[in-house]
Amino acid sequence: MNPTQFSTIDLMVLIVYFVGVAAYGSYFMKKNKTTEAFTAAGRSVPGWAVGLSILGTYVSSISFIALPGKSYAADWNPFIFSLSLPLAAWMAVRFFVPLYRANGDISAYSYLEKRFGAWARIYATVCYLLTQLARMGSIMFLLALAFHGLLGWDIAAIIIITGVIVTLYTWLGGIEAVIWTDVVQSIVLIVGALACGGILLFSMPEGPGQIFAIADAHHKFSLGSFGLSLSSPTFWVVLLYGVAINLQNFGIDQTYIQRYMTAKTSREAKKSVLVGALTYIPLSALFIFIGTELFAYYTARPELLPDALKAADMSDKVFPYFIVTGLPRGIVGLVISAIFAAAMSTVSSSINSASTLILTDFYKRYSRAALTEKKSMRVLRISTICWGLLGTGMALAMMGVSSALDAWWKLAGIFSGGMLGLFLLGYFSRKAGNMAAAVGAALGILVILWMTFSPRWDSPFASPFHSFLIPVMGTLAIFLAGILLSRHKKTKNY
Repeated sequence: MNPTQFSTIDLMVLIVYFVGVAAYGSYFMKKNKTTEAFTAAGRSVPGWAVGLSILGTYVSSISFIALPGKSYAADWNPFIFSLSLPLAAWMAVRFFVPLYRANGDISAYSYLEKRFGAWARIYATVCYLLTQLARMGSIMFLLALAFHGLLGWDIAAIIIITGVIVTLYTWLGGIEAVIWTDVVQSIVLIVGALACGGILLFSMPEGPGQIFAIADAHHKFSLGSFGLSLSSPTFWVVLLYGVAINLQNFGIDQTYIQRYMTAKTSREAKKSVLVGALTYIPLSALFIFIGTELFAYYTARPELLPDALKAADMSDKVFPYFIVTGLPRGIVGLVISAIFAAAMSTVSSSINSASTLILTDFYKRYSRAALTEKKSMRVLRISTICWGLLGTGMALAMMGVSSALDAWWKLAGIFSGGMLGLFLLGYFSRKAGNMAAAVGAALGILVILWMTFSPRWDSPFASPFHSFLIPVMGTLAIFLAGILLSRHKKTKNY
């Protein structure tokens, strides 16, 4: 891969994009004089904009690269994850949005305190904050790693530049800046993906039809096995995984819940869910189709792909290689801007949501000092800077330590699985009280830990389940244990 193929025009496109996003986000500073404006945008954002912001948060830069890589190496099995979105969207519209809008609290986890006590709220908030720290660090680190190989740029420099720009416009403009820059960034990433898909479609020696002929001959459109095995990523295993993860996203994730609260009305909030969730389905299909196109393109023209990238474990690097070598000048800058856009949307959302919880779930909840609007804004702005620095620092700490990244992903799975099971227990079981929830949560976390770490054991007690089922089994364990305990023992209901 030759970094010098990144032309001056492409560099200008990228610089204009960075400067434009920072300036646009900073524009909203004049509107952010109150905590309500900083955390909820005055609850005045139209549903379509909130929906595009949700989409931008949902699509990380890693998805932009990883989904084509997966379908290039295998088939359309990852698309099954997207097929679970209609169910998650329906449940969000039917149950979650009305619950949070009626509750009125900007924190997603105040509901857990009302149901089970302060411990549940603290547990969920801490889990969320740790998960977001891992998320920010992972995305910025992997983004920098990809662009180091793509363009030859310094990894630390990419991390720091990304962290500074995202933190700046989040600090200046609050959630409204995050949402409206997400709208712009979502459009950029969609246009970038369409450009790649279209150029590949018409780059085949024998025309677009050759893509489908080659892909069909190699079974690239397969969704995987429909068998009932729970130890491999069959259709049903991936579908269950998608249901669990998407219920977590649209049901308990502060990043999404906070956006529901920014919408003008409950109807607009529901619209935002449908826009964000249902737009991702064709977009993910486009990403996966790009991987199929790449496979067909380099099968038809194998001389264009270096031998070093033909190994099975190099599939994630094929799309970046095509971006630099196969796209016209100017389009390269657009697509790279799209990849940055996906990362910046996710990181800015995490920073704003984390700083919001610091104010609502800790400072307001436990501070004995009189809390004025001016002091609240100071807490929000300081928290924004701190979380921007922490996320950037986490990404820098991951440089050259791939095992640390894997560990963080596993911890994120542990945290999120416990949170979802606890929330579902509180919402769907009115009899479950404090003790049932606490015991159920402890049991569920043990199941998650066992499924996460036991496959390393050379023992008959090792988990036989595929890792995709960790959040599924953990959530079910918490929910079912809480239900059973609440039926056998009358517990105090908060």
